[in-house]
Amino acid sequence: MPCLVAAIAFFFPRLAIILIAIFSDYLGRAFSGEWLWPVLGFFFMPYTVLAYAFAQNAGGGVHGLYLVLVIVAVLLDLGVIGGGADSSRKWLKE
Repeated sequence: MPCLVAAIAFFFPRLAIILIAIFSDYLGRAFSGEWLWPVLGFFFMPYTVLAYAFAQNAGGGVHGLYLVLVIVAVLLDLGVIGGGADSSRKWLKE
């Protein structure tokens, strides 16, 4: 079951954020009751929100290996955004 959740989180991060927000308090514990950052992260950086929530809940903070995980998530989010911009430029040239 955890592998299925990880696969859903990797391929559909926004769906994972919605399911986590509905069925648990995982995001609430990670962001200490704040609602603005998870909502902004849902739209702009979903992998980072999931990685930060995991780091806060599993590791007790963003340090060590969890810091590496959050950095990789940020780079993945930026790569997804950048890849979309690159493909739209190619489409405009044709």
